[in-house]
Amino acid sequence: MEHAPVSDLSRIVKAYDVRGTVPDQLNETVAEALGTAFVQTLGAAAGRIVLAHDMRESGPGLVAAFARGARAAGAGIVDAGLGSTDLLYFASGALDLPGAMFTASHNPAKYNGIKLCRAGARPIGQDTGLAEIRDRAQAILDGAAPTGTATAGDTETRNLLADYADYLRSLVDLTGIRRLKVVVDAGNGMAGYTVPAVLGGLPLDIVPLYFELDGSFPNHEANPLEPANIVDLQAAVREHGADLGLAFDGDADRCFVVDERGEAVSPSAITALVAVRELAKHPGATVIHNLITSRAVTEIVAEHGGTPVRTRVGHSFIKAEMASTGAVFGGEHSAHYYFRDFWYADTGMLAALHVLAALGEQAAPLSELAREYERYHASGEINSSVDDQAARLADVEKAYVGRDGVSVDHLDGLTINFADGSWVNLRPSNTEPLLRLNVEAPTAGGMAALRDEILALVRN
Repeated sequence: MEHAPVSDLSRIVKAYDVRGTVPDQLNETVAEALGTAFVQTLGAAAGRIVLAHDMRESGPGLVAAFARGARAAGAGIVDAGLGSTDLLYFASGALDLPGAMFTASHNPAKYNGIKLCRAGARPIGQDTGLAEIRDRAQAILDGAAPTGTATAGDTETRNLLADYADYLRSLVDLTGIRRLKVVVDAGNGMAGYTVPAVLGGLPLDIVPLYFELDGSFPNHEANPLEPANIVDLQAAVREHGADLGLAFDGDADRCFVVDERGEAVSPSAITALVAVRELAKHPGATVIHNLITSRAVTEIVAEHGGTPVRTRVGHSFIKAEMASTGAVFGGEHSAHYYFRDFWYADTGMLAALHVLAALGEQAAPLSELAREYERYHASGEINSSVDDQAARLADVEKAYVGRDGVSVDHLDGLTINFADGSWVNLRPSNTEPLLRLNVEAPTAGGMAALRDEILALVRN
């Protein structure tokens, strides 16, 4: 496939971040232009910026180039070196500086990217500055001289790993829990760097899997959302008789959990579990969940005196709703977990600490504890290729609207709610000709029947 020219930033500047193949789409020339554009766009707020990168081989060169562009625009640099994405958010929050994290998360080795934020870890997306950064950088790449007469800024190197670990451990006390055996699959990603710092010295026996930092991902992709990528973790939990297993993605901002049997615990159940713990500390608080997390989350939050608020899928929507409502916590089906105590940013590590605390504070195994938070049967996300997304959505809506006990909303795609508690969400992909289906029902049979009924309509 022919790649876009290096200067075509519309190919790599996505809705929430920069993501592209190295070096044809994202290279040091592009990174330098983006560094200048980032500082120009933020203006006086970018007097100093903090940078970090994951274990990908291209990271240090891209960081150095971005820093050159940022310094040329007058910004001082705090270089945090290696870090997870949530370590960069910690740095942005604790130092009150804008930040840039160089990572392509769970993408294959040939990719890299940049996640940008304002001071206090406030997100930058397409509608909150990213489009302007793209356009400014594009102009530089197209030959425009950077504007202004800025004096080059300085660079300070700081290792923030210990501060990050101390802060997380201050939020969840694990010192008094029963001793737990925990298998952790870092997937050769940044959890291999952060887990020893955060979990070391606690009453935990850690069995490490793939802690060696290696951006070529020699063992499996660092994307635990794909069932094939947690097979090794599941086997190791059973082999070692562990109490649970944790799997992190490449930049270690998402955490997935398996119980003592090696069975996956759904992110919706983790959302409900953490919500209950946060509501115990902050009675009556708001908890955010996206519209394809389980209905159980809404029910459990309300039962514990909290206010559940439903949002569209996507971290920019969650973070905006978190900030506007002052929510104490937010969770997504994709295992992104957001905390008011963490500058409304997402951190899989803090969610993991809550799970370890909840398990270690009582005697039951995780499978039994998780059952309290799992009330429904879910299909998981099923993608269908379609020629006309809008037409297929209209067909499905027409088939159900007007039926007794059925209600419909369009917060994000099409959601159909049924009187028995079942629901369907069908939403279009923003980047591909796909419809994404999620179904949930009180029984496995009911879920399967409803899933097949909807798929028949979608796939005609």
